[in-house]
Amino acid sequence: MHIRWLIRRDMPQVLAIESEVFDHPWREDEFLWHLRERSTIGMVAEIDATIVGYMIYGLRPKSLELLNFAVAADYQRTGVGTALLDRLKSKVNIERRTEIYGGVWERNLRAQQFFRHHGFRCTAILRGEYDESDDDCYLMRYTIKPPDRDPMPVHPVNRLSQYGAIFDTEECQ
Repeated sequence: MHIRWLIRRDMPQVLAIESEVFDHPWREDEFLWHLRERSTIGMVAEIDATIVGYMIYGLRPKSLELLNFAVAADYQRTGVGTALLDRLKSKVNIERRTEIYGGVWERNLRAQQFFRHHGFRCTAILRGEYDESDDDCYLMRYTIKPPDRDPMPVHPVNRLSQYGAIFDTEECQ
C-alpha cells in the first residue's frame, strides 16, 4: 500500500468510494471546494494503482480537522484506515498542532468504534450539524499531551550536600 497526495485524476475513484460508503456522499464540487483551500490537504491510499481509501483534512493553527475519511468497503478491516490515520497522527506534535478532530454521524457506529480504537474520544455532540439529515454529529478528538517531565529536585545538589552527614551545615556558615 502506498499513501500519497490526492490529485485531480483520482476524483472518479474517490467519488466511487464516497458514494459506496456514505448515505449522504460529498459531490465532486464539494471535494474541489475544500481542496482549493490552501490549508486543506487530500491524501489517498492505493494498492496496485487502485485507490482504496482517502482522507481530506484541514490545517488549523493548533490542530488538524479531519473533514472526510473513507475506505472502500472491500478494504475495510485490512489496515488501510489505520495506515491513513497513522499518517495523519504523525503530523501532530507538541510544538505546533497537538490534536486532530472531526465529526462522525451518530448512526455510524463502525466509524465511532474505529476512531475510539485509535485513541479518539467523543468530546461533544453537535446537534443540527448536517443539513441532509436529522442525525447528530459526535465530535471525536485525538490529543497528544506533553511528556511528563522529571520534577526539579527540591534542594539543589552540590558538593557540600553530599557530605551532609559529616558536616553540620549550621556550623559551616
